[in-house]
Amino acid sequence: MQPEAIKTLIEEGLTGVEARVTGDGSHFEAIVIGEIFDGMSPLNKQRTVYGTLGDRITSGEIHALSIKAYTPADWEKASKMQVS
Repeated sequence: MQPEAIKTLIEEGLTGVEARVTGDGSHFEAIVIGEIFDGMSPLNKQRTVYGTLGDRITSGEIHALSIKAYTPADWEKASKMQVS
């Protein structure tokens, strides 16, 4: 599976989010940004994103996925810290 396909699945599954996915074909990292995550615990954010990928994770098509989910405000803060 390609990163672009995972990006599409996440964005189609979660209205109003932006996903940035990188990976090598089996191991991926996703940064997902959206208001949907406001007030969610980190675990619930991950569960929400994993829910969009369904059988692709359980089948092993996606072997490993690291998820970082942010609200737009949290992403703005996090991205500023990464640049510094």
